[in-house]
Amino acid sequence: MTDKTTDNKTTGAKDGEKSLTIAEIASFCKSTGMVFPNSEIYGGFAGFWDYGPRGVEIKNAIKREWWKTFVQERDDIVGIDGTTITHPKVWIASGHVESFSDPLLECEKCKQRTRADHLIEDTLKISTDGISLDEVNKLVRKHNMKCPSCGGALLDARKFNLMFKTHVGPVETDSSVAYLRPETAQVIFADFRQVADISRLKLPFGIAQIGRAYRNEISPRDFLFRSREFEQMEIEYFVHPDKTGECSYLTKDILMQKVRIYTEVAQQESTDDCVMTFKEAMDESIIKNPWLAYFLSQQYNWFVNLGIKEENLRLRQHREEELAHYAKGCFDIEYKFPFGWKEIHGMADRSAFDLTQHMAYSKKDLSIFDEETKKKVIPCVAAEPSQGVDRAFLAFIIDAYTKEEERTVLKLSSELAPLKVGVFPLMKKDGLKEKAEEVHNGLKKYMVSFFDVAGSIGKRYARMDEIGCPYCVTIDYDTLEKDDITLRDRDSTKQVRVPIADLKITLLKLLSKEITFGDAGKSI
Repeated sequence: MTDKTTDNKTTGAKDGEKSLTIAEIASFCKSTGMVFPNSEIYGGFAGFWDYGPRGVEIKNAIKREWWKTFVQERDDIVGIDGTTITHPKVWIASGHVESFSDPLLECEKCKQRTRADHLIEDTLKISTDGISLDEVNKLVRKHNMKCPSCGGALLDARKFNLMFKTHVGPVETDSSVAYLRPETAQVIFADFRQVADISRLKLPFGIAQIGRAYRNEISPRDFLFRSREFEQMEIEYFVHPDKTGECSYLTKDILMQKVRIYTEVAQQESTDDCVMTFKEAMDESIIKNPWLAYFLSQQYNWFVNLGIKEENLRLRQHREEELAHYAKGCFDIEYKFPFGWKEIHGMADRSAFDLTQHMAYSKKDLSIFDEETKKKVIPCVAAEPSQGVDRAFLAFIIDAYTKEEERTVLKLSSELAPLKVGVFPLMKKDGLKEKAEEVHNGLKKYMVSFFDVAGSIGKRYARMDEIGCPYCVTIDYDTLEKDDITLRDRDSTKQVRVPIADLKITLLKLLSKEITFGDAGKSI
């Protein structure tokens, strides 16, 4: 292991700078029409958020880019779109009804309920991943923790199941109980055999899904990071049980890629994360499954290619005591949020647990015939890439958010920008407005174009910078004479002149990164 790094637990500002807070980001998202508190006219509804006109475009772009990368551009992964309410036996078989819970503390005096691990983290500034109820109670007693609301004594910790219950049908009885899904994975397992048969894919192959999930969080907090309704992007990648140690996609370039890894040993010894290659991580048995290494590299690079700075990303190995009951190994991709390093992507080796469970409870055969061995097998999920759309949204916004001396600019990648170009007449008179409308109408068939005449040209530029629009087009008096326009770059604020006849193709090339802004036109 080489290149040790520091600052595992907090996100500090550079010398002389003020730390960015999650409250500032939430306020920014609201003021720019990206994300609003749900039901705000009634005082809001904790843990639920609505995406506004700008936010929904970014969120849809995130989902579109993920689906394109991991489904449409691959021959070995297909997609489904399952329901959010399924047969309740699905959740009994998966173990969620019995064990999908978080530790809860209740005040003896005011009855206020608090998520135990969060209270301990906030009070003692330590990690509580995988903490048991016994450990919670010992820490509460040792440090004489009190109710954060009234200061009263806390009762012993207990488990609180996070499943949202509902009823299906006109009569509410025990037999009509159903659940809003807390994850998208189980629908994939329940549909596995049908998808495998109809898609005619041979092992190894994956099934992907993007959809909503619901968790009755004890203490939703940190804006979009921990909410009660959210969206997931998830893949279950199925491999022959005898070939989980083989991955033909694991190329030399992937093996030699360097990433920051916070190992299980480093967490136990309270030391720092370090930089190593995937090959080094596998040689040292930190990553034991080559499929995990492969998909970790793919998901990590997806974030980087869409603009996340590598210094704000790391991989964290799950400690043995925090592994889920189904997992043989698990890693998180963590992002350095204003409130510390936290998960934005989870990667688990689920083995054959889920298919085996559903076979036992449904009494249906979910094995498939392997042409190579001429035997029926129960495939293993060698890798389960899973991440929240909302957490990804939050990370992209934080990473792009930039305060400069005279402006706030959201330096989003062009793929995620909610608007691709703003088109403005310098003035509303002398035919400039009509010419600008003509240019706008010609562009909006090919990209998301926004037309605006309100305020000075400087204010219009500032509004576009703030929501991440990468380019602005200005129609001025020279346009009427020479039939060209001023094209402005968001990040550098540089400007060039481009003939209207070349504008569409120039913008498309800029947005697809075929050319740089310096090649876009004649400098002004």
